[in-house]
Amino acid sequence: MAEVYYVGVDVGTASVRAALVTRTGLLKGTAEEPISIWEPQSAHYVQSSTEIWETVCTVVKRVTHSVERSQVRGIGFDATCSLVVLDQSFQPVPVNQDGDGQRNVVMWMDHRAEEQAARITNTDHRVLSRVGGVMSPEMQPPKLLWLKENLRESCWNKAAHFFDLPDFLSWNATGSLTRSLCTLVCKWTYCPSEGWDSSFWTSIGLEDLLENNFSRIGSVTCPPGCPLGNGLTQEAAADLGLEPGTAVGASLIDAHAGGLGVMGADVTGFQLPCEDQPISSRMAMICGTSTCHMAISEQPLFVPGVWGPCLSAMVPDMWLNEGGQSVTGRLIEHMVKGHAAYTQLQEQARQRCPFTGENIYSYLNSHLSLMANSPSAVDLLGSSLHVWPDFHGNRSPLADPTLKGMVIGLPLSQTLDDLALLYLATLQALALGTLHILESMREAGHDIRTLFLCGGLSKNSLFVQIHANATGLPVVLPDQQEAVLIGAAVLGACASKDYSTIQEAMGKMAKVGKVVHPDHELQSFYGRKYKVFLRLFAHQREYQTLMNQR
Repeated sequence: MAEVYYVGVDVGTASVRAALVTRTGLLKGTAEEPISIWEPQSAHYVQSSTEIWETVCTVVKRVTHSVERSQVRGIGFDATCSLVVLDQSFQPVPVNQDGDGQRNVVMWMDHRAEEQAARITNTDHRVLSRVGGVMSPEMQPPKLLWLKENLRESCWNKAAHFFDLPDFLSWNATGSLTRSLCTLVCKWTYCPSEGWDSSFWTSIGLEDLLENNFSRIGSVTCPPGCPLGNGLTQEAAADLGLEPGTAVGASLIDAHAGGLGVMGADVTGFQLPCEDQPISSRMAMICGTSTCHMAISEQPLFVPGVWGPCLSAMVPDMWLNEGGQSVTGRLIEHMVKGHAAYTQLQEQARQRCPFTGENIYSYLNSHLSLMANSPSAVDLLGSSLHVWPDFHGNRSPLADPTLKGMVIGLPLSQTLDDLALLYLATLQALALGTLHILESMREAGHDIRTLFLCGGLSKNSLFVQIHANATGLPVVLPDQQEAVLIGAAVLGACASKDYSTIQEAMGKMAKVGKVVHPDHELQSFYGRKYKVFLRLFAHQREYQTLMNQR
C-alpha cells in the first residue's frame, strides 16, 4: 500500500514553512519562504494576508511535488495570533493610517493598543479571569478597539470579517467560517461552555460586534483538528497543488502547534520524572522570536499573570494555561548585534569556518567554554552580570507591558569576552524568567516535572542546558527538530480520521530525541541568581515610583 502523508503549514513571524510528514511523524521534506513585515510607525507591525496565502501555496507545492496528490490525506495550519481584517467581499482592509489596502494584518507583536488594553483591564470584567486578570495588548479585543477608535472610516466601518490568522488560513482553504477554539478561547475571550459574553464587548465599547450573532468575529466554533467544511475547495486545491476535498483540520496558534509536536511523546525508558504520570506533569516551551510556556490540566487552574485556563484550546477536553516571554530570540539577537564587538565576532566565526561561516551563537558557546575551566564553570561566569529581560514588557507572570530591560554589572571595556558574558547573562535571565513562570504555575496547583522544548532556540545547546540548570528540571528535545510543523501535520492527520483523537496522533507522531539533565551542583548558584533576578524587578518598580513623585 502506498505511503500516506500529511502537510503541516506554519506561518511564523517572518516566514512561512511547510512540511510533508508521514503517519509516524517523520519529516520527508520541508520548505520555507520569507514574508514581509512593515513598521509604518513605532510599535505598529503589519503584514499582508494576500502575500501570506501566496507564500503558503508556494511552500506547499514545493514539499508535495514528489508524491502523488492522492497520497496527501490531510493538511493542518498554524500561525501567529495576528489579526486579519477583510470586507464583505473578503477583500483586505488596511489597518494603518497610510491606507495601503494590502497591509491588512495587525501582527501579534504590534503594541499599538497598550492604552486600550489597560482600559479593558480596568473594567475588571469576569472574562479577564481567563487571561490572568490582565488584558494584553497582544490579544485581539484591544486591537479591535484601537481600530474602531483610530480608523473608524477607513477600516472599522468597512470590516465585515475579523479573523485570527490561523482561522483565516483554514477559511481560505475550505470556505468554512468555523473558528478554532484555540484562537477564540486564547486570544478573544470566548468561553466554550457559554459562548461570547455580550456584556464584555458592550462594556469596552465594541457592542457593534454583537450584530448578527457575532458574525464578524465568529458564530461557529470547533476544537483543533476537527475536519472543516468539505476539505479543500476547488480553488484552494488548485492553488496548493493538492486534491479537492483533502481534509483540513481546524487550526492552531503556532506555539500551540509546537506543544502538540512535543508534549505527547512516549517517554518510556528515558527515566524521566514525568514517566507514568499524566500529561499535566509536562510543560511545553516553544522558543523562537518569543517563547510560550504551555501547561495543561484536567481541571481549570487560575494563575495570576498567565493566560487561561482555556478549555480545548490545544488538547480537546483539557484546560490550557499559557505563560510567555514577549522577546527571547529577538532579545538575544538585540544584545549580541548591538554590542561594539559584534563585527569582531562575525570575523572570528568566519575564520573558523571560512566556507560556510560558523553560527555566531555556536561560536559564542565555544568561546565561553574556553573562558571557563569546566562545563559547570560556564554558568558561574555570569555571577557578576545580571539582566532583567523584559525589553518589550513582561507577558508572564507579571503581565506588565510597561516594564523595561535592565543590565547590572557592565564594565568599561567592550571586548569579545564582554560580548560573550552579556550573551550568557541574557540566556540566564531568560531561563530565570521561565523559572518565574514555573513558580507561579506551581503555586496555582500545577505539578510540572519535565520541560519539553522546541523551536529555533531549542537548537542552541547552551540555551537548553541553562534552562535545565536554572529550573532544576530535565529538558526533552524532540526527535524531529521541526516540532511546530509536526503539530500542524497532527491537525491534518486528525481531520483525515486516520487517527481518532489528537491525543492518539500526538503519541504516534511526536517522539523524544534527546534528554538534557540539570547540573545539580549549580542549584545554589541559581538560587542566589534568582534572588537577584527578582530584586531587579522590585528595584525597577521602586525607581518608577520615585520618578513619578511630584
